[in-house]
Amino acid sequence: MARLGILSYLEIAPQWYLFLLTMAVFSLFDTMFYKMSQKHTKRIMGYEEYRPFWHFFDLKAYIIMVCMMGGGIGLRAAGVFADIFISFFYSGLGCALALAGVIFIKNYIGYEKLKEKEL
Repeated sequence: MARLGILSYLEIAPQWYLFLLTMAVFSLFDTMFYKMSQKHTKRIMGYEEYRPFWHFFDLKAYIIMVCMMGGGIGLRAAGVFADIFISFFYSGLGCALALAGVIFIKNYIGYEKLKEKEL
């Protein structure tokens, strides 16, 4: 997603305010994704036995992902949004998603330490 935003930046002549908008979008979604990663990590750590990876998110999270991804792909493919919007919005959202992924990987690597801390 961040890649699409960066490619859109390359298609336009970016103005300084677009970079501020990118940071605003990143900040908004980063806060939301951080809270979600904490919530899901806590839920995963509460499992008594091994669960497959698709249990990392609950049904509500999967429904939200399908709606957001489907809606974003559909609206972008339909040409509803201009490159100027895609550049700052996708860059900010994509970087926030990437950081959330890094947090999940960090929690996975440090799972044993997290489990000890919980006890």
